[in-house]
Amino acid sequence: MKYTPENITSLGEDEVFVFGSNLAGNHAGGAARVARKRFGAIMGQGVGMQGQSYAIPTMQGGVETIRPYVDDFIELAREWDQTTFYVTRIGCGIAGFTDEEIAPLFAEALSLYNVRLPESFVKILQARSASDKE
Repeated sequence: MKYTPENITSLGEDEVFVFGSNLAGNHAGGAARVARKRFGAIMGQGVGMQGQSYAIPTMQGGVETIRPYVDDFIELAREWDQTTFYVTRIGCGIAGFTDEEIAPLFAEALSLYNVRLPESFVKILQARSASDKE
């Protein structure tokens, strides 16, 4: 199992940095700032592909308000199967969610060979899967 590295400073040609955003696209802090400074995130664009980055809004409410954006990302990742997506711990910094709250949103991504998730998300998802089988 490959995971998203803790600190991404560069990407290959077919790699994308997936980060938590806000709907206003104010990429001023955390991974959003990294996305803007290094990977082409556009100020004022809070959702979707931007350069070598992909924004998932996390600041507009509870976890359920994030789900549709994660679902859209997973659909894109299925279609863009020659691209590797590095998902950061979206929502677990400035937005204030825990890994346990966010990781289940990415359950479908666990089986996609081109999506790398944070190790913490993978461990949570694997533990849930194991307990579901008991």
